[in-house]
Amino acid sequence: MYLIFDTETTGLPKNFNAPVSDTDNWTRCVQIAWQLHDEYGRLMEAENHLVRPDGFNIPFEAESIHGISTELAEEQGIPIREVIQKFQDVLRQAKFIVGHNVNFDINIMGAEFYRLGIENPLSEISVLDTCTETTAQLCKIPGGRGGRFKLPTLTELHEHLFQEPFVEAHNASADVEATTRCFLELIRRNVFEEYELKAESGYVAKFIQENPEEIQFIGLKHLNLKAESDKIRKRLEDLKRKEKPTQVEIQENVETLEGVPFAHLHNHSQYSVLQATSDITQLVKAAVSFGMPAVALTDIGNMMGAFRFVKTVNDYNKKIEDEAKKLKAIVGCEFYVCQNHLNKTRKDNGYQIVMLAKNKRGYHNLAKMSSIAYTKGFYYVPRIDREIIAQYKEDIIVLTGGMQGEVPNKILNVGEKQAEEALLWWKETFGDDLYIEIQRHNQEDENRVNEVLIDFSKRHQIKMVACNNTFYINKEDANAHDILLCVKDGEKQSTPIGRGRGYRFGLQNEEYYFKSQEEMKELFLDIPEAIINIEEVISKIEPYTLERNVLLPKFDIPEDFINPEDETDGGKRGENAYLRYLTYKGAKQRYPEIREINDEILLGTELPDSLPEEIKKIKERLDFELDIVARTGYPGYFLIVQDLIAEARKMGVSVGPGRGSAAGSAVAYCLGITNICPIKYDLLFERFLNPDRVSMPDIDIDFDDEGRSLVMDYVINKYGSNQVAQIITYGTMAAKSSIRDTARVLDLPLMDADRISKLIPTMGKLKKIFDLPDSELHSKFRSDELPNVLALRNLAATNSLEGQTISQARVIEGSVRNTGVHACGVIITPSDITDFVPVATAKDSDLYLTQFDNAVVESAGLLKMDFLGLKTLTHIKDAVALIKERHNIELNPDEFPLDDALTYELFQRG
Repeated sequence: MYLIFDTETTGLPKNFNAPVSDTDNWTRCVQIAWQLHDEYGRLMEAENHLVRPDGFNIPFEAESIHGISTELAEEQGIPIREVIQKFQDVLRQAKFIVGHNVNFDINIMGAEFYRLGIENPLSEISVLDTCTETTAQLCKIPGGRGGRFKLPTLTELHEHLFQEPFVEAHNASADVEATTRCFLELIRRNVFEEYELKAESGYVAKFIQENPEEIQFIGLKHLNLKAESDKIRKRLEDLKRKEKPTQVEIQENVETLEGVPFAHLHNHSQYSVLQATSDITQLVKAAVSFGMPAVALTDIGNMMGAFRFVKTVNDYNKKIEDEAKKLKAIVGCEFYVCQNHLNKTRKDNGYQIVMLAKNKRGYHNLAKMSSIAYTKGFYYVPRIDREIIAQYKEDIIVLTGGMQGEVPNKILNVGEKQAEEALLWWKETFGDDLYIEIQRHNQEDENRVNEVLIDFSKRHQIKMVACNNTFYINKEDANAHDILLCVKDGEKQSTPIGRGRGYRFGLQNEEYYFKSQEEMKELFLDIPEAIINIEEVISKIEPYTLERNVLLPKFDIPEDFINPEDETDGGKRGENAYLRYLTYKGAKQRYPEIREINDEILLGTELPDSLPEEIKKIKERLDFELDIVARTGYPGYFLIVQDLIAEARKMGVSVGPGRGSAAGSAVAYCLGITNICPIKYDLLFERFLNPDRVSMPDIDIDFDDEGRSLVMDYVINKYGSNQVAQIITYGTMAAKSSIRDTARVLDLPLMDADRISKLIPTMGKLKKIFDLPDSELHSKFRSDELPNVLALRNLAATNSLEGQTISQARVIEGSVRNTGVHACGVIITPSDITDFVPVATAKDSDLYLTQFDNAVVESAGLLKMDFLGLKTLTHIKDAVALIKERHNIELNPDEFPLDDALTYELFQRG
């Protein structure tokens, strides 16, 4: 009548809605138990079977839940075909299939029927589930979707019905017994109605008559599966212990590793947003202090820190004369690799794979992949897939990664066979540039994975490398890092680390710090080759710089000005000639005195003596500036800016008169870029562009805030959306916000957190406050700030919760908390922007964002232009329009006199 059954499996499927024919999706059954009861709840049959693994193994994560190890299942299990035959026999007697969240178990067994080519009878039998909205309403446990009550777990339902907890054993036979008790009690309490039970009227009354007392356990004895697995494992470990290296071999390994260099290849910085506390400068200093020959940066999902990282290393190397002591910067990224980066119908963060650039070309391939991850693959996280990797694999080294890497994760959660298949794909794709990453953070799951990885290494001739997955520099920073993770997830540190409701994410121990060479060698004494192979990886890395001169987008000049020689030697003769032409064309508009002068004279290099001094002065100034523009190589920049401003004015957009050093350029004035004559006001051009200190000219352009978007649209249409981007900004944790965030995580009362944060001077930094010696405090802080600074330092020295808050906030201060969009910066590139820098996306911008911020984009060779939208220009524009409408007076703001007496009288009265 009622068949109550449950399964234990090798894990969870990726897609719970997949058909049972998708056998790669549905995991394997490793235990099945059932009870068959008649219509009044009397037990007819009870069975419990472990399933012998055939062509698969039981992953560690699954074993840690139900306790069934591969060895236990092989020793005590029976073949799946035999299990299916027994299950078929009992199904013939069943009118209902019953279970707690039973559809999962039905699909698991349905997939097993499908694998064996046996017709699936489960779909023909009615289903009764003890995990439904009905039992949710019965238990009334808050936390469900949409403000509803959550579906109860078996433990929660059992406790509600019987006022005693049932600790879910994750042993199918124990779970079936608890489910049976709950199910029969639900019938007895008339929760299941007669129509659901397909019973005649009066059935429930008869059932209650047959079961007048609360339903009890039938008293089966359940095997402690974990204990049984541990017995087998202990037996196997005793055998393995005899195979471990002897003390003599260990000593030989110590001698072998003497002088062998080690470098960390898997490091995260603060650009792994809210996931690491390491500052790039600290990372480089730590590598130097430990005498390492190289250091890698592998932030999660992005390359935001790549430029600063390479520059920091290169700046250090400039100070070092001995080539042997120089540090190699290894740029990398820990990518999210999913099944299909374009599929956004379901969440799939994929696996985290570490990739390192061997050279500049490898860097650009990483940048391409990182850009695609954001622009096309972003869904919860930036993602790529195997197709993208195969396309951009050149000059890249791959490490299998940590516990979230594809191979280790499949060992833990899917199976060794699938993990091995994945490893072979990576080997086929990258050959000798694939390395198996071995990590040792003193974790059971890691130890189990490493056994398999070492075996894979030997079996498939893939070299191992020793890594420590570093998220913070010093071991004592572990707690601050944990606080940062809590900030990311909005959790309290008091919430226990684990999975599921009532738990939070966190690292298992304090071993994720930047360890010394000696510490790493000590950890890997039994497999010295994992340390030795690091040197091979480092030898594949070619040093390079990411700094370059600014590359301007190609500006199309008229055919009459094109010089064929420019095509052969990359010169700018044509651009200079066209700029000269436009400058003097504009000069005739700006300076009425030269309108009648012949163009040949103006455009020539000689100055006839007959020219008036005033005209000579203008021509000398313009020729001087044009000569410097030609020598510094920036004619294209002036042409681009004048084109944008001319187009803006055509569209009726108000443009500012010019500000900053650009106002000192007569060429800019003649081109219409500025509206202030530098000759009249004796403004210096050298402040704007100086041949003795060549740097990119910077013209900030002001548009009315309503017209700015029109100019942006013009730029995008002219150069292409793939060549125009905005600039990312990093929102970092300032001193006061780091105090408040830390206080919330540590459960310090809000009032106390506010009191502490108010002790910090405006724009003050905790680093500055605590790193300064006492003798310098008086000179660095104002007299009204000093008492608060001293109070803060005294409070930090205490062992109170306030003291802990301050000390931990000091570590996370400066961490990147979020990203945003620069208010006015726009990047224009000669070709696809991803050819130059990695890009990202933002919710509040339709354009791409450079992953490098405003401080470094120009050093990375990008043309940055500042387009400011000013409300003031909009007000002026509106005022002019209103005056025209009301008084029919045409006003031109560019012609407003700067010495109007009435205006200054108004200011005086203001």
